[in-house]
Amino acid sequence: MIQMVGSLREELADSLSTSKVLVVGAGGIGCELLKNLVLTGFKNIEVIDLDTIDVSNLNRQFLFQKKHVGKSKAQVAKESALQFCPSAMITAYHDSIMNPDYNVEFFRKFVLVMNALDNRAARNHVNRMCLAADIPLIESGTAGYLGQVTVIKKGMTECYECQPKPTQKTFPGCTIRNTPSEPIHCIVWAKYLFNQLFGEEDADQEVSPDTADPEAAWNPEDTAARATASEKDGDIKRISTKEWARSTGYDPVKLFNKLFKDDIMYLLTMDKLWKKRKAPTPLDWQQLEKSACSQEESPVSGLKDQQVLGVWGHCQLFRNSVETLRSQLKEKGEGAELVWDKDDPPAMDFVTAAANLRMHIFSMNMKSRFDVKSMAGNIIPAIATTNAVIAGLIVLEGLKILSGEIESCRTIFLNKCPNLRKKLLVPCILDPPSNNCYVCASKPEVTVKLNVSKTVVLSLQDKILKERFGMVAPDVQIEDGKGTILISSEEGETEANNNKFLSDFGIRNGSRLQADDFLQDYTLLINVLHSEELERDVEFEVVGEAPDKAPPPQTNQVEGNSIINGNKDSAQPSTSSKVPAQEDDVMIVDSDDEEGTSTGSAAAAPHSTKRKHQDEDAGETSIKRPRTAQSSAEMSPVDNDEDGDIIALD
Repeated sequence: MIQMVGSLREELADSLSTSKVLVVGAGGIGCELLKNLVLTGFKNIEVIDLDTIDVSNLNRQFLFQKKHVGKSKAQVAKESALQFCPSAMITAYHDSIMNPDYNVEFFRKFVLVMNALDNRAARNHVNRMCLAADIPLIESGTAGYLGQVTVIKKGMTECYECQPKPTQKTFPGCTIRNTPSEPIHCIVWAKYLFNQLFGEEDADQEVSPDTADPEAAWNPEDTAARATASEKDGDIKRISTKEWARSTGYDPVKLFNKLFKDDIMYLLTMDKLWKKRKAPTPLDWQQLEKSACSQEESPVSGLKDQQVLGVWGHCQLFRNSVETLRSQLKEKGEGAELVWDKDDPPAMDFVTAAANLRMHIFSMNMKSRFDVKSMAGNIIPAIATTNAVIAGLIVLEGLKILSGEIESCRTIFLNKCPNLRKKLLVPCILDPPSNNCYVCASKPEVTVKLNVSKTVVLSLQDKILKERFGMVAPDVQIEDGKGTILISSEEGETEANNNKFLSDFGIRNGSRLQADDFLQDYTLLINVLHSEELERDVEFEVVGEAPDKAPPPQTNQVEGNSIINGNKDSAQPSTSSKVPAQEDDVMIVDSDDEEGTSTGSAAAAPHSTKRKHQDEDAGETSIKRPRTAQSSAEMSPVDNDEDGDIIALD
C-alpha cells in the first residue's frame, strides 16, 4: 500500500524536505513560487534577487508590505515565507545571479533551479550555468493573461537559447526612469508622464529618478546593510507629481525645467550610473529660448507627421500641448482625469515632445511624430492571478523531476481564451536540443558578418560577445596559428586593444575567433564574414551557424507565429507579427528581479505552433515548434486580428 503524507507519496515528501533548490528572482512569480514551495514541503531553499522593493510592487507581490519598501526583495521574501513554515531553511542573497561568486560549483549544490526572472541576459546566464552544471532548470514567464512554464535538461530538451529570439523589448523600471538607451524607453516614460500629470496616477508609472536603482548603489557595504535591514521601517512618503503640477498651475516652463533640467541634474549626482555610459545633458528653457532667438531653425521638409523637429521646436510643442491639456482638465472640472489616446492630437503632441526632449538629453536621435505614434501603442498589464497560476505549474513540474519522471514533464501554456478543446492550459511535449544551437550544441559555432576595418575590439567584446551572445567575461583568441590574445577577462591585460580595428590584428574574411567564458564554462567559435555592405547603423549581423552546419530544411513544420512585446527583455519574444487586438493600450509593468536590459513577448499560439518562453511580467518567449498533429490541434489562437508590437515594461 502506498504511504501518503498529505497529497504526496511518502518517499516524495521525504525527498522534498532534503532536496536543495534554487529560486532565481523574488518578484511577481518568485513571491508566489517561494510561498508555494514551503507550503508543498520544500525545506531547503535558496533565493537570490538583486532588486529592492518598490511601492509599485505591492499590488501583486504579496510577500511584501508597505513597511518593506526600499528593502531587499530576497531577504523580505525569505522572512515572509518562513511565517508559512518556520522549520524551513531558506537562504536569501541580495545579489546578482551573474556575480562570478555564483559559479558552476555553486549551481551543482542544487537538484533543481527555478527561474522567476524578467530579463533575457540573466535568463541566458542561468541557462548556461545549469547546462554546465547539468542541473534541471524550470523556466517560466507571464505576459498579461498569458503564461508559460517549461523544463530544460541538458541533452534531453531544448535549452533557453536553442531558438533565435527577436530583439528584446522588455525594460526594467530603473531603465525607464534613470538610464534610457533607446527611443522606446523615452516614449514609455513620456506616456507615464502624461498619466502622472493629467490622467489616473499609477505607482507603476513613476517618472522621477529611481533612487533605489541597484546599479546606482552598487556598494557591497550598502548592499549588505540593505539586505539585513528588514526589521526597520522602510516606509517612503512620495510627493504626487500631479499635486505639484497643480500647485504650479500646470506652468509649462516650470514643468519643463523640473523634468528636463532639475531631475536630470539629480540623475547626474548618481555618478555610478555614468561610469560606463554617456551622461545626460540637462536642458534649460531660458537658455534654449535665447539660442532660438539668435538663430532661426531651418524649415523642415516632408509631411508634417514625418518631420523631425529641432530641440526648440519640441520645446514649443511641449508648451502648446501642456496648455491645451490644462484647458481640457479645467473644462472637465475638479478632480477630472484625461485618458491618453494616440488619436487625440494634444495627447500625442505631448508624448512626442516629451519623448524627443528626453531622447536629446540622453544623446539619441529624435523621432518624428509618426514614428512615436507607431511605437507608443500596445502595452500589457501585469496580472497577479497569472503569476499565481504559473507559480503553481512550476511546482508541479518540479515534483515530476524530483519523482524521477522528467520524461513526463511538459511545456505548459496558459492562454487567455479556451482553445478548441475548451482548455486554458495546454501541455506540449518538450522539444529535443537543436543541433544548431550556439549554446548547447557539442561544438557551438556561429558566423558573424561585419566590417573588419570599422569594427573595434571593444565593440566585439561589448556588443557582440556580451550583448548578443550573452557572455559575462569573455576571453578571445585568434585562430591564426599563434594564439594571439585579442580580449582578456583579466582587467587591464588587453585594454590597449579596445579602440583598435579588427583588421589591425590581421582579422579578415574567413578568420576564426575562439571566445571562452570560464564562468559559464562556455566556448564559442566565431567565423568572421567581412562585408562592406551592411545596412546603415548596423554594425554586425549574425548569419547563423557555421557555413558547414546550415540547418536542414524543415519539411513537416509550420513557421510559428508570435507577438513581440515591446517590457524589451532587455530579452526575444516570438516571431510572428500578430498581437492581441482587444486592447490598444496595454502594457506589462513590473520592476522585478535582476537588473537587465530586457522585451519580452507574449506569444500567440496559432493552430500549428507553440509559443515561446515568456519573461515574467515581461512576456519574453522562446519559439517552440509543433511536434505532432495532436499537439497542433490543441493549440488555439489567443488573439490574432491585428498586427503591431506590444511593449512590455518591467
